[in-house]
Amino acid sequence: MALTDPVVFIVIKIDGDYAWLRRADTPAAEPIMVAQALLPDEITEGCKVQRVLFDYSMA
Repeated sequence: MALTDPVVFIVIKIDGDYAWLRRADTPAAEPIMVAQALLPDEITEGCKVQRVLFDYSMA
């Protein structure tokens, strides 16, 4: 998978200035922690975000 391929994540937890994301296509994968400054302002727990080249947008 290339960095230019879109990857969809589900926001599983918002914890202070960070959000925990889990890949939507691999539920057993370990969640990753991402700074909220990199994510869209309107994220909430349970929403989906898409990453392309480390740019996150609502999916």
